Amino acid sequence: MRVIAGKAKGHKLKTIEGLQTRPTTDRMKETLFNVIAFDLLQCRFLDLFSGSGAIGIEALSRGAKECVFVEKSKEACHIIDENLKHTKLKNAVVLQKDVFDALLLLKQQKFDMIFLDPPYQSDLAVSVCHKIVEYDLLEKQGYIIWERSAEIKIPFISGLTIVKEKKSKTTVITFLTLEEEYDKSNLCREF
Repeated sequence: MRVIAGKAKGHKLKTIEGLQTRPTTDRMKETLFNVIAFDLLQCRFLDLFSGSGAIGIEALSRGAKECVFVEKSKEACHIIDENLKHTKLKNAVVLQKDVFDALLLLKQQKFDMIFLDPPYQSDLAVSVCHKIVEYDLLEKQGYIIWERSAEIKIPFISGLTIVKEKKSKTTVITFLTLEEEYDKSNLCREF
């Protein structure tokens, strides 16, 4: 796994051995960052279920102002720290916490982009989205990016609206924005 573009382009990233994490493929990562490229500059990025930190590191490399990484595994947090040192990227905070504890801790903050990649077989994503809305963590023009298995269907989530999806054979990346912001413009944001 490597950083695809930006200040740290080409740097190889360490990953966790075994099946503890499921890294986003370089192809899917490239698709994602092509979609969000124009919104990245100076954004505040929240990377939930960070694993090796590859998504947040890519965001920092491409111009994000700050990234907060949330990962409960001590081993994974160590890998994120090593990857940040190796890439020499700054303005990063690594929180070794359960995702719900971290969201509560971040309650007073706002993020432009929140990346969400929980274990595919868990049902955590919907509960996390509810907490993001409840804690008002998303900037008005911000969005949540949820990576999931193509087999997982998204139920209605109060307060959020799906504005776009990018699909591959096995994976879907869904973009959600705040419902009231979507209703105000009555238009889907251009992604």
